[in-house]
Amino acid sequence: MKANLAFREFLLKKASILTEEWYNSLDQSSVSGVYASRDQATIENLKSQNFAFHKHLAEIFTLDKEAFLAHMNDWIVEIGRDPHHLETPTHEIMREFMRVRIQYLDFLKEFIETQNVNVDRDRETRWTRLLVDAFDQIMYQVVEEKSNYLNRTIEKQQSTINELSSPLIQLSNDQALLPLVGNIDTDRAAAIQENILRKCTDQDVDLLYIDLSGVYLVDTMVAQQIFHLIDSLRLIGVSSTVVGIRPEIAQTAVSLGLDFSHVTTTATLSQAMAGQTF
Repeated sequence: MKANLAFREFLLKKASILTEEWYNSLDQSSVSGVYASRDQATIENLKSQNFAFHKHLAEIFTLDKEAFLAHMNDWIVEIGRDPHHLETPTHEIMREFMRVRIQYLDFLKEFIETQNVNVDRDRETRWTRLLVDAFDQIMYQVVEEKSNYLNRTIEKQQSTINELSSPLIQLSNDQALLPLVGNIDTDRAAAIQENILRKCTDQDVDLLYIDLSGVYLVDTMVAQQIFHLIDSLRLIGVSSTVVGIRPEIAQTAVSLGLDFSHVTTTATLSQAMAGQTF
């Protein structure tokens, strides 16, 4: 334990040197993202994050594995969600972890050669394995945190897109229009159903016009979702009229055996509002 503490103190004293050596050794011709930044505030923050890493990592020689990873967690989350690291290719982040790992292995050799501490071959092997395993685990968790954060962001953005792609336009106190544009896949169809049911309830809509004139492709699954939307609207007391089914969609519906006979349809919105159904 005394040797572990000695190596820990050695690393803590070298932390600032590790940071400066690492940053100065960056090959600016081959890096991008946060590592290529010329903004001084970004550079100082990057160095601060690197320095904090050294402070945290030194505790691997005093804590068990579970406690050490818990100790590292806040730093891992910070890096994984850091805007500059999010814009940096993941393979470059991994490369820098591996370069810093080499720094540590070199410092281990320096410690053994220069410090008056007895470190036999077995202890050196254990420390080497401990450092390598720690780097692997931290690197994995940073990449995982970054990936999860990006996925959550994409899901939120997709939710917003789906919300915006299914606007409910109030036409009168109890009538509304749902204009749909572009291709509708099953995910978008499901999102439309969820959004529209909620909006119709919130806005006290009694009659909804579903305008498909801007939709060029509908497959069987999507058509079923539209039917499901109409049925669900009926259950909450909302009547619906499908407007502007394009000829190519009508042909596709016939070829797929889809039955629109129970669905109120009109060619145009003006006909629907005038009460001319087919």
